[in-house]
Amino acid sequence: MEFRTAAVSQVIDGKRSIADVAAALDVPKGTLGNWVARAHAGLAPTMQTPSRPVTDLEAEVSRLRAENSRLKLEKEILKKAAAYFAREST
Repeated sequence: MEFRTAAVSQVIDGKRSIADVAAALDVPKGTLGNWVARAHAGLAPTMQTPSRPVTDLEAEVSRLRAENSRLKLEKEILKKAAAYFAREST
């Protein structure tokens, strides 16, 4: 949250453009623009709360997708390691 507040401060207090600050901080211009708009409205530049609670099924799907991504990454690492050691042993 401190990062967001500092980024918004650079735009509002520092009189810098959203594009300049976004490029310097490697943040999408639209995201920074949203933070600045929320600050101008008197709101904290934080993520908005979801409009409805997440169901157990949605939480499980999200967890399984994250696990699937992690396992795919591990599989790729193991394939590369196997190929490396196969080349070294010949």
